[in-house]
Amino acid sequence: MTTPDHQSPASQPPVPTPKDRIYRSPSALAGGVLLLLVVAWLGFDALFQGHGRTPWLALAGMILIVPLVIAFTLRPAVFAGEDRMRVRNPFRVISLPWGQVASLRSGYSNEVVAKSGRKYQLWSVPVSLRARKKAEMRKSRAAADAARGAEPTRRTFGFGGMGGFGGTGGTGLATGPTRAETDQVMDELRELLERHGEAESAQGEVTVRWAYEVIAPALAGAIVFAVLLATG
Repeated sequence: MTTPDHQSPASQPPVPTPKDRIYRSPSALAGGVLLLLVVAWLGFDALFQGHGRTPWLALAGMILIVPLVIAFTLRPAVFAGEDRMRVRNPFRVISLPWGQVASLRSGYSNEVVAKSGRKYQLWSVPVSLRARKKAEMRKSRAAADAARGAEPTRRTFGFGGMGGFGGTGGTGLATGPTRAETDQVMDELRELLERHGEAESAQGEVTVRWAYEVIAPALAGAIVFAVLLATG
C-alpha cells in the first residue's frame, strides 16, 4: 500500500482570508463613553427621582440623545480589506470596491472619492491640524539635524521620563512621527488602493445603506419629546 506524496487540491486546507484593517478615532470613543455615562446618570436620576411629567421627558430625551451620541462617537469606523473599503459614518454605511475608488483626499477633512464623482467623508479619520503642525515641526527639526550631521535631539526628563526635576538632554523637540496619525492612516488606505485597485475581486458597484437602527430610535424619541412638550 502506497501513501501519496501530496494531497489533491480538494483536500488542501482553505487559505485564511486576511482580516480587515479597522480605523477608529480613540478620542471619539473616549468622548462617547463619557457622554453616555453623563446621559445615563442624569437620565436615570430624573426617571427615579423626578415627579409629574419629568420621568417621561427624561425617558424621551434618552431615547433621542443616546442613539445620536453613539452615531457620532462610537459608531464611525473604516474597514479596509483586500477587495473593498467600508465606511461606517453616523447615518450611512458606504461600501466601495477598490476598483470604484478614484482617490483618497486629505484637506480639512479626509474623504474618499468614487469614480462616479461622489465624495464620502471619513468620520472616523478626522483631521487634526494641531497634529499636522507638530509633525511638520518634527520633520523640519529632523531635516535640520540631518543637514548638520547631528543626531536628532531628544528631550528627556527625570523620574523615568515622567517629568519632574533632574532632567537631562537637548533642547529640541522630542522625537516622534513626522506624519500626523490620521495622515498615516490615509497613506495606508492609498497603499491598499494602489495594490488592489486593478484586482478582479476588487470590482463591483458602490452601495450605500442608511443606518435605520440609529435613525429610527432617534426619530421616535424626538417625536415623543415633541408631543410631551406640546401637550404640557
